[in-house]
Amino acid sequence: MIGCHIGRMFQVTVAGGSYQEGLTAVVQGHPPGMLLNEQEIYGDLLLRKPGADELSSPRKEPDLPIIYSGLNAADTIEGAGNTNHTNGTPLTILIPNLDRHFIHIKQYQDTNRTPRPGHASWASFVKYGPDDDSIGAGIFSGRYTSTIVAAGYVAKKVLRKCGIRVFAYVKEIAGVKCPEIDHEMAFQCTENYKKMRCDLDPFYQEIYVKGRVNMDMRFLEKAAVFAQIEKEIDAIRDKAPKMSEGGIKDKYGVHHIVNCPNIDAAQAMTEACSKISAGGDSAGGLVEVVALGVPTGLGEPVFYKLDAELGKMLGIGAVKAVEVGAGLNVKDMTGSQDNDQMHSENGKVVFDSNNAGGITGGLSTGQPIIVRLAVKPTPTIAKPQHTIDKYTLENKQLAAITRRDPTITARIWPVAENYTAIVLLDHLLAHFGYQRLKEKFYQR
Repeated sequence: MIGCHIGRMFQVTVAGGSYQEGLTAVVQGHPPGMLLNEQEIYGDLLLRKPGADELSSPRKEPDLPIIYSGLNAADTIEGAGNTNHTNGTPLTILIPNLDRHFIHIKQYQDTNRTPRPGHASWASFVKYGPDDDSIGAGIFSGRYTSTIVAAGYVAKKVLRKCGIRVFAYVKEIAGVKCPEIDHEMAFQCTENYKKMRCDLDPFYQEIYVKGRVNMDMRFLEKAAVFAQIEKEIDAIRDKAPKMSEGGIKDKYGVHHIVNCPNIDAAQAMTEACSKISAGGDSAGGLVEVVALGVPTGLGEPVFYKLDAELGKMLGIGAVKAVEVGAGLNVKDMTGSQDNDQMHSENGKVVFDSNNAGGITGGLSTGQPIIVRLAVKPTPTIAKPQHTIDKYTLENKQLAAITRRDPTITARIWPVAENYTAIVLLDHLLAHFGYQRLKEKFYQR
């Protein structure tokens, strides 16, 4: 299998499957000297993990990461203070599967002869044959997106050091739309939502805040703790800090389930999706990603245009369309309406609009980069659907008996946020190198 790698200067390779031992992200191109720990990576992973609320799958994977390589295990010389700093070698992040019991495997075994409509089940069977990893859809499962989140967190941390902020939120679910909102306000709401999720996540509190796993432990020590955690998942989940919807709104100023900066819209999204799910169906939606502080000139012409690279987010499972700026709406505009005119203010270029989404000719303009992802409804639904027996080609009928999400949209936004960070850092590293070389020839 190829195709599980992205990047030129900042490279990410992922592996694993939904019901394999776990998943892996290998990261290269990040700088040395960056202090990194598993708790902060988990702070992003918990945003997309299943089992967190009524809009996500009831699978109880905690998605706890282990940094296996790429960090200094001790000070390089006595008193250097660089333990747990990146050292420039490939960074390997493991995410073990801890909720893959036989009862769930059996559910897939009982239905795997009949491919699930909307899934890769049939195409992957034809491509890979009878040994295709079809338990939980293998690497075609949404679980593989945890590797993107883990790797993207590293990219995001580097970008922040360079003054670039990347964030995402839910723009629409089940036809309910979030009104237009100021970028800074949306950023702050997203930060508050992340803080809320960390504060109320039982694994974040029990495993990291209370120090059950820490960066002073060796890999085998952590693995031993993980073996215990696997037996205690339900008990740990029962320890989740309790706070009412109103309490969350008052303290954090966010919705308790959906990361949408408009609380009324978030509640309407939740209700609309729950109504659809109660009928055995699922809902789609829209995610918006914003990048602030991106310098002018990131990107390359033709094949490596920045917007083309961001278009690769079609590689996120369930994403069926990616648009930049005005996106599909440009078809209804005139040139004078679409063009982002500019003028000079105090020696700086100021644009009158941002229909280009911060990218023209494949290069960043210095404006906010705006990308939206259309997320299809969860294909695993409870309604009967026509399918086939993939061995005999007999016509069959299938209704899901496995765990499923009423909507994937509410879990896709952290994936989109971190995927965008991966693309931006890859281009930023190339941009820095190119500009440094250019300076050599323009020095007088």
